[in-house]
Amino acid sequence: MAPQLDSYFKQVDTLAESFIDRLRKAVAIPSISAADEHRPDVVKMGEFLASELRNLGAHVELRPLGKQPHKEHLELPPVVVARYGEDPKKRTILVYGHYDVQPALKEDGWATEPFTLSVDDKGRMYGRGSTDDKGPVLGWLNAIEAHQKAGVDFPVNLLMCFEGMEEYGSEGLDDFINEEAKKFFKDADAVCISDNYWLGTEKPCLTYGLRGCSYYSIEISGPGQDLHSGVFGGTAHEPMTDLVRVMGTLVDTAGNILIPGINDLVAPMTDDEKSLYGGIAFTMDNLYESLGSKTGLFADKERTLMGRWRYPSLSIHGVEGAFSAPGAKTVIPAKVVGKFSIRTVPDMEIEDVDKLVYDHVNKAFAALGSKNNMKVWLQHAGKWWVASPKHWNFTAAGKAVERVWGVKPDLTREGGSIPVTLTFEQATGKNVLLLPMGSSTDAAHSINEKLDKRNYIEGIKLLGAYLHYVAEEPTNEA
Repeated sequence: MAPQLDSYFKQVDTLAESFIDRLRKAVAIPSISAADEHRPDVVKMGEFLASELRNLGAHVELRPLGKQPHKEHLELPPVVVARYGEDPKKRTILVYGHYDVQPALKEDGWATEPFTLSVDDKGRMYGRGSTDDKGPVLGWLNAIEAHQKAGVDFPVNLLMCFEGMEEYGSEGLDDFINEEAKKFFKDADAVCISDNYWLGTEKPCLTYGLRGCSYYSIEISGPGQDLHSGVFGGTAHEPMTDLVRVMGTLVDTAGNILIPGINDLVAPMTDDEKSLYGGIAFTMDNLYESLGSKTGLFADKERTLMGRWRYPSLSIHGVEGAFSAPGAKTVIPAKVVGKFSIRTVPDMEIEDVDKLVYDHVNKAFAALGSKNNMKVWLQHAGKWWVASPKHWNFTAAGKAVERVWGVKPDLTREGGSIPVTLTFEQATGKNVLLLPMGSSTDAAHSINEKLDKRNYIEGIKLLGAYLHYVAEEPTNEA
C-alpha cells in the first residue's frame, strides 16, 4: 500500500492549485438554502457537483424531493447521489455531505467578499461554505481525480449522498435515506461523514459521539393586551414575572439541571470511556480563548470536556414577546414565550425527557398560585448518537490520520447535533464515522468563514488514505 499512497499523495500536491480552483468555483455559487431567492443557486450548486462527478466517470443521479413543507411554491433542492466503482470484491463506503450554506453578506462584518474565495499569505482560504461543507465534499471528488491521474487503483466502491438543505433542517432527507437504505445505499459496508471540525488547530480527531437536542417553549399569558405598568402594575398577575420565576427553576448558575430525574436517565461513566479523555489535546486556555473570558464552569480539562460531550446541559435561549430594544419602555407584556433546550446524551430517550420537563414546569407554575395561563411544548428534538471507536471503520481512519499527519488522532465526542448521523446509522445498520477536515478556528456559520489550505490539501490526502486503509482493515463489528 505504501508506494500507492506515496504516488497518490504526490499527485494531490501536484493538483493542489486546481483543487483550490474547484473550491473557488463552488464558493462562488451562493447556495443559501434558507433564502427563497437563492433557491436557483442551491440547485445550480447541485448541478455543478453532478457535472464534476460525471466528468470523473461516476454514475450520478439528481433525485427530486418534492415541494418544501410550508413553502409550497418552492421545490426542495435535489439530492445528488453518485456511485464510483462497482467491484463486488471491494468494500463499499457511503459518504455524506451538503452543498448548501449559511447566509452571508459583506456588511455582516466580513473582511472579504463572502462568495469569493480569498487566500491570504498564511494560506487561509476565506469564503462562505469553504469549510462547511463545500471543501470536504469536494475532497471526495478530488480524491477520485488524484487516484485517476496517479494511475492508482481506487480501493473501494464509493457511494455519495450530497444534499442541499442541511442548513435549513435537511427537510425531506430522512425519508429519502430510509427509502434508499435498501436500494441505492444497500451495498454500503460503512458510512463516513466529513462535516465537523478538529477540537483545536493542530491535532486531528475522529468523532464517535454527538449530543441530541430537545428544544422547548413555555408560554404564559393572562391580560387581553399589553398593559401600562403605571396603571396596572400591582393590580394584575404579570406573565413576565411568572415566566422568569418558572425558568429560574430549570438550571442553576453552576450549570446543574434542576429538573428532578434528568440525571437518572444518563448512562454511567465506564472505565473505558473515562480513559479516552486524559490524552486529548485540549487545555483550559483553549476554552478561555473560545469564550473570550475565564467564565468556565470547571477547573480541569477532563471535566470540561465531559460537560461538553457526555453530560446533558440546559440552556435558556430567550423570551419572545418581551421588550428587548434599547431604552426604557414601561410595558407589561400580555403574553411571553420562554425558550430553552436540553442537550441530551446516552441513555436519555426523548419521550422520557419530555415527561420530566412537562411535570416539572407544570409543578413550578402551579406553585406560583398565579391566575395566568401556562402551556409548555416541545418545538423539535433530535436524538444523541454514539458509535464504537473500536470498529474497523474507526481503526482504519486512525491509521490514515497517522499516515498523513504523523500523530494518533484524538477520539472525541461533540456537544452539538448532526441528526443525519443517527439517520444513516439506523437506516443502514452500519457504523458511522465523523472524519473532520477543518479546524476549530474555521468560523463555520460565522463571519470570515475559512478553511486552511493545509487542512484542505492534507485533508484530501486523508480521505484517500482512509479509503485505502478501510479497504484492508480486518472486519470487527465492535
